[in-house]
Amino acid sequence: MYSIFDYAYNGCLYLNNIIRPRHKRLSQLMIYATTACQSQCKHCNIWQKKVEHLSIDDIQQVMKSRCVTRHTTVGLEGGEFILHPQAAEIMAWFRGHHPNYTLLSNCLAPRRVIKAVRLYHPRHLYVSLDGDRKTYQQMRGRDGHDRVIQVVEALKDELPLSLMFCLSPWNSFEDMAYVIDVAKHYGVDVRIGIYGTMAFFDTTCELLTTTDFIPQIPKNIHDTQENFDFVALYDEWRNGRLRLRCQSIMSNLVIHSNGDVPLCQNLGITIGNIHRQSLDEIFNGKAACQIQCHYSKNCNDCWINFHRKYDIILLRNLERLLPKRLIEHFYGPYQWTNHPRTTYHQYFKKR
Repeated sequence: MYSIFDYAYNGCLYLNNIIRPRHKRLSQLMIYATTACQSQCKHCNIWQKKVEHLSIDDIQQVMKSRCVTRHTTVGLEGGEFILHPQAAEIMAWFRGHHPNYTLLSNCLAPRRVIKAVRLYHPRHLYVSLDGDRKTYQQMRGRDGHDRVIQVVEALKDELPLSLMFCLSPWNSFEDMAYVIDVAKHYGVDVRIGIYGTMAFFDTTCELLTTTDFIPQIPKNIHDTQENFDFVALYDEWRNGRLRLRCQSIMSNLVIHSNGDVPLCQNLGITIGNIHRQSLDEIFNGKAACQIQCHYSKNCNDCWINFHRKYDIILLRNLERLLPKRLIEHFYGPYQWTNHPRTTYHQYFKKR
């Protein structure tokens, strides 16, 4: 899933962003370019919001920012990005000016997705699949399972493709196992997230409260990369035993369709709007740096994969090089479980 270059580059980026907080650079920038969506998901209510879009001019202006480098991975999503009235123009611009971009899709318009990928060559395609045909319809309000498979079959050999599974109150570990098997069958990647409340998507349901959580995790998750630790550690986090600093907000950012730039996807704190300030002023301004510093040290309030996978990978790799006690001298105290001295390796050796 990640190359040695990815780990080395993000390590250097982490050091730069900690040492030079007013000159931070972005590892990932996710652009929620539209609220238009033809799905009716239970775990996301964006389809009930007023339709609004960021224009191609807005996006081009953002891409001029110093905090965006050629190594910054830019994700185009929504809603359903392919429904954006300027989707073709935006993807054509990225193909020519910033080819390190990815596309996220529900694939309910399979021919449009396939055509766009073949014309504009995103680096990676992320496709939502949250269970079998019955679960898909119950969870997403549309009979879209076979359309997802249509896109996977058409594009699996043309670019890196990931199935995106979200464990939620409306599906199950059996659905997780099913999606992993689909990914194995087609030889594609799978990335597993866990439902969390996000203001932009108007999600308000209670978080997962499954008992005996870890024994239910399907065994085939071990055939995937970068997923088991995230899912297993969720149980530690939701029970108050895990505490990690949130370093991802120093390197990862999202922009909403109305131009708002939140601190993160969980807290509902807006640090600026691209219609009133430049992205550099928003992300690296003095006020933003103070907010980022405070929450990076003190916030442990979500288990959203966009943020917490970054933190897991960062500490896991640091522990490969340094003793936990030494890491805590510059990183600060953290714990994987209710035993503060337990290391990542010690915890997962038992799993």
